[in-house]
Amino acid sequence: QVQLVESGGTLVQAGGSLRLSCAASGRTVSSTAMGWFRQAPGKERAFVAAISRSGGTTYFADSLEGRFTISRDNAKNTVYLQMNSLKPDDTAVYYCAAGWGPITRATLTPGWYRDWGQGTQVTVSS
Repeated sequence: QVQLVESGGTLVQAGGSLRLSCAASGRTVSSTAMGWFRQAPGKERAFVAAISRSGGTTYFADSLEGRFTISRDNAKNTVYLQMNSLKPDDTAVYYCAAGWGPITRATLTPGWYRDWGQGTQVTVSS
């Protein structure tokens, strides 16, 4: 099992940028794809982005591609989510997740992931 700790969430004005970090411990996550999800109040957890083991392949939710970037540093056992041009609709708790293998289209679904962090709150004011 891996422990995931997200950080970087805060209150930011619309149009601003944030970088979220997800630090893993307990085992190396370089052997698995990683993902970010978010959950707004009253809504289901939604896919944001995923990254392959090497970082060479990334997937994004259609509405977010171009504003968000996902990256990873396997030497630091850390995954990042860079969020630009933030909008009030981006307000949510953001969760990092670790899977169990290579990136596939299934990586876009929460059920594929095995380990989850506790989340970090991102609030975008208008």
